[in-house]
Formats: sequence, C-alpha cells, structure tokens
Amino acid sequence: MAQQETDGRIGVDDEGFIVDTEDCEAREAAYRERGTSRPITVVGNPVLHKECKDVTEFGDELAQLIDDMFASQKTAEGVGLAANQIGVDLKVFVYDCPDDDGNRHTGVVCNPVLEELPPEARVLDDSNEGCLSVPTAYASLARPDYAVVRGQDAKGNPIKVRGSGYFARCLQHETDHLYGYLYIDRLSKRDRKDALRQMEEGTPRYEVVAND
Repeated sequence: MAQQETDGRIGVDDEGFIVDTEDCEAREAAYRERGTSRPITVVGNPVLHKECKDVTEFGDELAQLIDDMFASQKTAEGVGLAANQIGVDLKVFVYDCPDDDGNRHTGVVCNPVLEELPPEARVLDDSNEGCLSVPTAYASLARPDYAVVRGQDAKGNPIKVRGSGYFARCLQHETDHLYGYLYIDRLSKRDRKDALRQMEEGTPRYEVVAND
C-alpha cells in the first residue's frame, strides 16, 4: 500500500483509491465531536432540486461544515449526507457506510464526479433505497452494484473512491444529491407517488426543516 497522504490521515492503495476503511470509528468521532448537528432539509426545499456550487475554498469554513455534516448524519442515523441536505449549496458529501462484506467506509468527497462504467461492468442491484430528505419512505431502485467517484478531499487534493454493493449505492445517491436529484426522481411516477405517501404518513425520527 502506498503511503501517500490525502487529508493527513487517509492513505491510498496501489491503484490510487483512498483507503477509507481504517480507523473509521476514531475518525468519525473526531469529526462529529467538533461539529454541531443541524436539521435536515426535505423534498420540496429548493436547495435539494438544483445543482450545487463547486467547492473552491478548502479552509476552516469547509472543515467546520464537514464536522457539522458528520454530527448531523449521526443524529439522523444516516450512512451518507450531502451538504444541501443541511441547506448548504456546496458540492460536498460525507459518508460512514458499510459495504455488503461488512467493511465500514468513512470519508469526505468534494466536487464528486461519478465515473461512467463500461456496459460489461454494469451489474444492476434493485435493492430498497431510502433518503434522510424523504423521511420514512423506501422504494426499490436499480443502480449499478459498483461505483467509482472522483473528487477532492477536504484539503483540495484529488481523490478517487470506489465501492460495491450498499456502499456503491451510497456513493451514487450522495453524488446525485449534489446535482439536484433525489432518489425518488429516478422512480416511476407510481413509485414516486407511493414514496411521497409513505413520507406523508410517517414521522421523522430527527429534526427536519419545514418547507414554507
């Protein structure tokens, strides 16, 4: 494993992918303990339905946002969170997510771009998907079971992240958020309507921002 550093704590493997499976508990706790939990924006809030702005400043303000995002994610019991889910119009997401083999992945991606997979690598998984911004609702959604995301870390260094299974779904879901898409936007009209009905009938377990 190469010992090149990305954010001062995470190295990269021989293929240049970040090693986000080491010291996950300690790293997540450090982010979260510095942060302040914020309420979650829900479907209908304008910030969720447009492409976010690129991150161009990689300083203390971004670091504080990332800490707050980890705190908010933990409070809402999520596995991934995009900045616009706490009302911030910036392309950054955090994650603390297992893959199908039970490996925990923890990290941050700024300005993510999802790589297009070649047809032979596109094996679809139609598992259920949910979203903190569509609380209490779930629906089956086919997505590739492998994903590669390129972007930058919290210091602005280029990184690439890969995931399979549930973690691949998380990477695709969070990248979608930053380009103005919720998972329900990828459903049929019937399934979208059903998901919104589930949301209307349910009660979020965390604080949300009410839409005017």
